[in-house]
Amino acid sequence: MSTQLAAPPADNGGGRRAGVPSQAARPQLLRTMNEHLLLGHIREIGSCSRADLARVSGLSKPTVSLALANLEKAGLVREAGQRTGRPGRSALLYEVRPEAGYVLGLHVGHQYLRGAVADMTGKVLARSEVLMAARSTSGRVDELAGLADAVCASAGIDRTQVIQTVLGSPGRFDSRRNAITLAEGMAGWTRPATLDQLRDALGADLVIENDVDAATLAERDHGVGAEAGAFALVWVGTGIGMGLVIGGVLHRGAHGVAGEIGYMPLETGNLEEAGSATAVARSAREAGLRGPVSARRVFEAAAAGDERAVAVVTAEARLIARSVCAVVTVVDPDLVVLGGGVGQAPGFAAAVAAELAKLSPAVPEVLVSALGHDAVVDGCLVAGGELAWQRLTASLQ
Repeated sequence: MSTQLAAPPADNGGGRRAGVPSQAARPQLLRTMNEHLLLGHIREIGSCSRADLARVSGLSKPTVSLALANLEKAGLVREAGQRTGRPGRSALLYEVRPEAGYVLGLHVGHQYLRGAVADMTGKVLARSEVLMAARSTSGRVDELAGLADAVCASAGIDRTQVIQTVLGSPGRFDSRRNAITLAEGMAGWTRPATLDQLRDALGADLVIENDVDAATLAERDHGVGAEAGAFALVWVGTGIGMGLVIGGVLHRGAHGVAGEIGYMPLETGNLEEAGSATAVARSAREAGLRGPVSARRVFEAAAAGDERAVAVVTAEARLIARSVCAVVTVVDPDLVVLGGGVGQAPGFAAAVAAELAKLSPAVPEVLVSALGHDAVVDGCLVAGGELAWQRLTASLQ
């Protein structure tokens, strides 16, 4: 593979090359860089003084004071009182200004719509969950817009104060087609017009995030994967998917389809057809369970000792363990996190780990996600927070 080197900046006709800041522009560039640096430290460590910032940044106290004044003027930081309990003069503290903007996270599933809004410190101000009534694309979009208004109202803000909205959805955003792809389970959702409707209802800056990838971001940020160098979140519910974090970074792949393990081919069909919650219920009916059969009821029956249900759960654990084994042999993660309705069922993680030990050359720790149904929305807030800060700090340049 060859590497193409960038050509040197072209001369602009006046002896100075394009892209190289002039002597007059360099002080402003340095000020902007200092402001970005200090803002990053404040976001990371919380309330801190000028002396704290000078120490961690290596900048002089006068430079820190100037940068803080500019950040205050831009509405990004504020005074947070004074440090007490230490000898000597009390130090004035600074913190991120929560009201600098708001982030809206939404999740459209097959049955439920979920939403939450957070301020710029990441504090969640309100959440909401509704059973989706609509089955048409336009109906789903209308219900999402209604949920967005409702959750913002619960937070005491107007939706116009939201500076970034992220929607977690089945499928992937394909920039070439300007459409959502790989979401065949939601009728009409992959049509190009769907994205136009969503942007009309939720804002032109709307970002679409794969639902399992969003949940993986939440696990990396404040879930059981926070301390892992590499981990895989395997989501088993209405569908099957995986999110993969390597070196703290979400791995999306060359075509954005990394983690779409539901498409993994089996002898008959694929993994999603064989291992989703619908497949679990189907296998239980074939095994002889009667009455209204759901994946939840199968796991409850297995926990109560029903041999037919136990056999179905064991077969499901073996199937998921095989897919995890394939991931282990390629990536070798420290940790596997199970999420989704089936993935989080009582006893399922232990069953998967037991089956994995029979198959895999290495057995990573297998844990259950502690984030529950909020994982996707929380991940959308994580992604939206980073995008919002990028937009806010762009005004400093």
